Amino acid sequence: MAGKTIVILGGGVGGVVTASELRKRLGKEHRVVLVDKDTRHIFWPSLLWLQVGLRKPDKITRELAVLNKKGIEVVFGDVQRIDPEKKTVLVGETEIEADFLVVSLGAQLAPERVPGLADAGHNLYTLEGATAIRDSRTALTEGNVTVLVAGMPFKCPAAPYEAAMLLEHDLRKRKVRDSVSLSLFSPEPGPMGVAGPEVSAGVRKMVEDRGIDYHPQHLVTGVDADSKTLHFTEDRTAHFDFLVYIPPHIAPPVVAEAGLTGESGWVTVDRNTMATKFDDVFAIGDVTGIPLSMGLPLPKAGVFAHHEGMAVARTIAAKITGKGEMGRFDGNGECFVEVGGGRAGFGRGNFYGEPTPTIKLYSPAIRWHLGKVFFEWNWMRKWF
Repeated sequence: MAGKTIVILGGGVGGVVTASELRKRLGKEHRVVLVDKDTRHIFWPSLLWLQVGLRKPDKITRELAVLNKKGIEVVFGDVQRIDPEKKTVLVGETEIEADFLVVSLGAQLAPERVPGLADAGHNLYTLEGATAIRDSRTALTEGNVTVLVAGMPFKCPAAPYEAAMLLEHDLRKRKVRDSVSLSLFSPEPGPMGVAGPEVSAGVRKMVEDRGIDYHPQHLVTGVDADSKTLHFTEDRTAHFDFLVYIPPHIAPPVVAEAGLTGESGWVTVDRNTMATKFDDVFAIGDVTGIPLSMGLPLPKAGVFAHHEGMAVARTIAAKITGKGEMGRFDGNGECFVEVGGGRAGFGRGNFYGEPTPTIKLYSPAIRWHLGKVFFEWNWMRKWF
C-alpha cells in the first residue's frame, strides 16, 4: 500500500490528540504532519491557576517539537491558504499536499473588535495575559476587580466564572477582600446556559455566594481605558479599577477564505463524524459550530476537541488500513469548575441529549479539585 499523508492544522488539544492517535494506529509508511504557528503547546485550563500565582508558565507549556520523537512531523509556520478540494495547505512559502486533512485551528481571539478593550485590561485567554494578571494583581488593594466576557461564543463556558471565584479567593488570602469589590459582566442570560437551567443556577449561586456582583445580558460596545469605563448596549456603563477580559472569538480568516465556514461563522461538520462537506477533510474543536436541538451551539471546550480528535483518528486509520471501526463523537463531556480554596465543582453529561442536554453538576469539593490537578498532570505525561 502506498503511504498516505495526513495533515493536522493546529497543535492544541484536538490536534495533538489526533496526531498522536494516528501515529499509534498507522505504519511508518504513512506520514502524520502537525502544523502550528507556535512552537509551544499550552495547557490552557491552567491559565486560571496561573493568573493567581498557583502555576508558572514553564509548568503548563510543552514544546511541540518533542512530538517528532514519536514519529509525528511537526511543521512550524502560519497557515496562509487552505484548499479543501485539493487538500493542499500553504504554510509560509511551503505547500503541503495531503490525502486527509484535519482542521483544528481553534478560535482566533479578536480583542480589537471591542474598541479600547486591549488597552484597558488583561486578556485571560493568553499565556501573556494570564501572566500579567498574576504580576499586577497584587498592586490592587482597594477598588473594583471586573471580569468581562466581551462576546459570544467563547471557549470554556465555565472559565469566566472560575476566574472571578479564584480572584475572589486570592483577595481573601491577601486580606484585602473587604476593600475590593468584584463584578462579572457577560452577554449571556446566565452562566453556562447550554448545560440547562439547573446547572446555570448552580454556577450562578457559586459566584454570588462569594459576594461577586453578577451582571448577565451586558454586551460591551467599547472601553475607555483613561476613565476606566465599560460601555454596554442600552447606554449602560460600569467603572472598573482592574479589568480581566475574555475577548471576542472568531474563526481564523484563512478557514473562512477556504469556504469551510457556514452561516454561524464557524466550520460546519457532521456532528458525529466531524466530516466537512469536502471529501476526507475533517474539522474538530473550537473552530467548529455544532448546533444543538435546544438552539444553542455545542460549547467550545478542550474536552470536546479531545473526543472529536479521537473519533477522527479512528476514522482516518480505518479508511487507510481497512481495519477497525469508524470513529464517532457522541456529545459527552465533562468540566471542572474551580471555586478557590482547593475546591471545585464538576459537571458531566451528554450535550447531544434530546430534547435538551442532560448535564449533572456536582457541588464543590476537594476531590474535584484534586481531579483537575491529576488531569493536568496526566495530560502532560500522556501526550508529551
